[in-house]
Amino acid sequence: MAKYLAQIVVMGVQVVGRAFARALQQEYAASQAAARARGRTGQQSAAASSISGMSLQEAQQILNLSTLSPEEIQKNYEHLFKVNEKSVGGSFYLQSKVVRAKERLDEELNIQNQEKNQQSQQNPET
Repeated sequence: MAKYLAQIVVMGVQVVGRAFARALQQEYAASQAAARARGRTGQQSAAASSISGMSLQEAQQILNLSTLSPEEIQKNYEHLFKVNEKSVGGSFYLQSKVVRAKERLDEELNIQNQEKNQQSQQNPET
C-alpha cells in the first residue's frame, strides 16, 4: 500500500513539475515578445527611469498629469514649485520631488520626439 502511495506522490510531483516548467517557458517567451514590441523607445524610457530613479507614472502622479503636454507640465510644475517653497512654509523634500518629476517628464518628451523624428526620416511622405 505504501509503495502505491509513494508512486502516486512521485507521479503527481512530476506532472506539477512539468506544468510549472512549461508555464515558465511560456512566460519567458511572452516577456521576450513584449520587450521586442516595445523596441528602442521602451529601452530608452526604462533607462531614463533608472537614471532619474523615478518612473514615468510616478512623475505624472506628482505633477498631477494624465497626458504629456509640455504646457501642462510647465504650468503644474510652476504651481507646485511655488507652493512648496521653503520661504512660504513648504517642504524642500516635496519641492525636490517636483523638480525630479519635471526632469523625468521632460526626458520622456525628448525620447518621444526623437522617436517621431526617426520615424519621419524612415518613412518620408511622398
